[in-house]
Amino acid sequence: MKSRCDWVDEASDLYVRYHDKQWGVPLYDDRQIFEFLTLESAQAGLSWLTVLKKRTGYRKAFANFDPVKVANFSQKDINNLLRNKDIIRNRLKIEAAVNNANRFLSIQKEFGTFSNYQWQFVKNRPKQNSWQNIKDVPPQSAEALLFSNDLRARGFKFIGPTIIYSHMQAVGMVNDHLTGCFRYEEVRSLSKNSELAVKI
Repeated sequence: MKSRCDWVDEASDLYVRYHDKQWGVPLYDDRQIFEFLTLESAQAGLSWLTVLKKRTGYRKAFANFDPVKVANFSQKDINNLLRNKDIIRNRLKIEAAVNNANRFLSIQKEFGTFSNYQWQFVKNRPKQNSWQNIKDVPPQSAEALLFSNDLRARGFKFIGPTIIYSHMQAVGMVNDHLTGCFRYEEVRSLSKNSELAVKI
């Protein structure tokens, strides 16, 4: 039986697949990065499993997380989303997603890609941690604080250091798999080969 990070609810196949296939893999695709930013923001105050269960609904409701399309959502679109049971129906979070899409496009214009922008906060190389216990994993980091402060200065909403640290964990900017987890060394090896990581 595979040993996994303590936070994984192994009774949920959805959670297990997310942990085993996605969490911590270095990500450089802007559409997927925007998806994670939006979902992490939507999670605030909720469990990640709740968000994962609504991920398919979010993809449909948010134009497969195309930031150009989301940035152009009208007030009518927002009102329709508030009636969509397949997503988290919180007006502030939905409005933040539309706002953040616009800010996301501004960063793309400035840096070429959002990926170029976000990876600078870890000097373009995944940070390798070596936590043995889930209690050792911090809720945020100095890099996450800098990243979130910069995003907020650029007009992003529902973005704080804890949310951003969760984002950094998800997209592989940090490897926070526990050392006893079977994915720890696998993700560590992916981090050394960005070409392979992009294809995962």
